[in-house]
Amino acid sequence: MGLVNGIELTGRSSELLGASVQEFLVALERRFGERRRELLAKRKTRKGFDFLPETASVRAGEWRVAPVPEVLADRRVEITGPTDAKMVINALNSGANVFMADCEDSLAPSWENVIAGQESLYRAVRRTLTFTSPEGKAYALNEKTALLFVRPRGWHLEEAHVKVDGKAMGGGLFDFGVFFFHNAKEQLARGVGPFFYLPKLESHLEARLWNDVFDFAQDTLGIKRGTIKATVLIETLPAAFEMDEILYELREHSAGLNCGRWDYIFSFIKKQPDLVLPDRSQLTMDKGFLRAYAQKLIQTCHRRGAFAMGGMAAQIPIKDDAAANEAAMARVRADKEREAKDGHDGTWVAHPGLVPVARAIFDAHVKGQNQLSVLRNDVSITREDLLRVPEGTNTEDGLRHNVRVGVRYLEAWLRGQGCVPLFNLMEDAATAEISRAQVWQQVRHGRITVAKLDQVIREELADAKGGKFDEAMALFRALSTSDQFEEFLTLPAYQWLLAAEAKS
Repeated sequence: MGLVNGIELTGRSSELLGASVQEFLVALERRFGERRRELLAKRKTRKGFDFLPETASVRAGEWRVAPVPEVLADRRVEITGPTDAKMVINALNSGANVFMADCEDSLAPSWENVIAGQESLYRAVRRTLTFTSPEGKAYALNEKTALLFVRPRGWHLEEAHVKVDGKAMGGGLFDFGVFFFHNAKEQLARGVGPFFYLPKLESHLEARLWNDVFDFAQDTLGIKRGTIKATVLIETLPAAFEMDEILYELREHSAGLNCGRWDYIFSFIKKQPDLVLPDRSQLTMDKGFLRAYAQKLIQTCHRRGAFAMGGMAAQIPIKDDAAANEAAMARVRADKEREAKDGHDGTWVAHPGLVPVARAIFDAHVKGQNQLSVLRNDVSITREDLLRVPEGTNTEDGLRHNVRVGVRYLEAWLRGQGCVPLFNLMEDAATAEISRAQVWQQVRHGRITVAKLDQVIREELADAKGGKFDEAMALFRALSTSDQFEEFLTLPAYQWLLAAEAKS
């Protein structure tokens, strides 16, 4: 399916993958692909966690990021979800200020999902996107919709269906390239712009790579530099020590930082294998390293004139249990009140039913469009604060919860579903990452035996039949008991997806 020299595409075709976009993709990969691979290798050489002495002048400087368009001034409630047509329509119609269309953690990257997602976004930008369910229910966009952001895949993920000069293209470059090529000028003509979320960065050098990609893409399409605006998710432990530097590298394109807290918990576990953290349910944003990182993010962003976005409320309204639903909503309100009082400019929710809940809290505490004036000069976060493990315990129920959630999420992912409602929470890949990482640490440190893990898997999944449960249990067990910790479960899981595609 390659229409230009150097590119090879496999899988179903799409009108979005014509010769002109293929030329753009080849240019992106040839210019930045090797640098991406070098930066990934550099991740493995990092030792310890501290503020970088070589960038002290950046942290001490009085620079600020470039102003954002007025359309971005108020981001108090943002919703996220995958890129299938129904989800895109519901999210854009949800009443949120922003919808982050997720090509990463809530999208299982089968080729069909990747391409269908791009097609949905193409039509959403042009307001022609519709969907009819198998039951005949019709979905269409409202006159007023949320502002669209797109999250491409992280630097560590590749798109196996697109090879340039014989090497798989970076998934993030592909996602960004296809969307930007087709939609940037259309968005500008409609009074908005190409806005992105950037995931999984581990250093300011990785942010610099994105900035160079943005400059090249804008130059190539004849768009003014600085038109792209991007928010970086601080969801890795190394990035928490380089917030200033990440903003500095993207200062012409920055729309702030976000507390990607679920992946941050996973990264905290992964990067410090000698620790054993308490149960996930005990890792709350009001204590330990999570409290420190959120406070540091607000202070850093507002000093630089950048937005500080809060974290995800993953709860789902519980329709058949009023008491349980009220308890869940109370947790959401408490979480959002903490964020608003701390100085966050906005927050994330995973379900349209939570939009009015979050909005009510932020409306009560945020009187202007944002809280950029809340500088948090009272905050002084040290290296020790960012590494402080809160007190807590490892319980039998915590282990069982990790197993039943982790395996069930993986099973859905292997069937091509990356955003999964489980036990009244909307879960994405970070859920399974935390689950298997915590189990791996407990096995590694002798807190549980492999025999105990096998027993729990059998008991918790006794009624799980059909689908991809056999594969999911095998993969979860392998990841949880391996001698070496697998950097991302989506890497081996992607190989399972590819193998299944090859058989079909």
